[in-house]
Amino acid sequence: MNTLIEYLRERLKIVIGTCYGILAFVLAYSMYVDKSHAHTWVEQNIPFFWSIFGFAAAAAIIGIAFWFGHSGIMVREDYYEKDSTHCCGCNNKESSSEHA
Repeated sequence: MNTLIEYLRERLKIVIGTCYGILAFVLAYSMYVDKSHAHTWVEQNIPFFWSIFGFAAAAAIIGIAFWFGHSGIMVREDYYEKDSTHCCGCNNKESSSEHA
């Protein structure tokens, strides 16, 4: 897997060009999709509606996850390494087997 990633990184311009080509193909193909069976007005009249909707939904999920993660679910990197006092307040760095 690492060799594939290295291979693609060495040819980054080709990879980016290929992605743009695929995107252009998908957008061009979506113009020819039969819209006579669309369920709603937006599906029938707004071009690329589901592409825009999917992108907006993914961006919203990423934004909410980022906010939720930084609102308190993430802990500091040194959370388990910091010096802290034990439950009895003795500040003993040795094993807690000495506590009664």
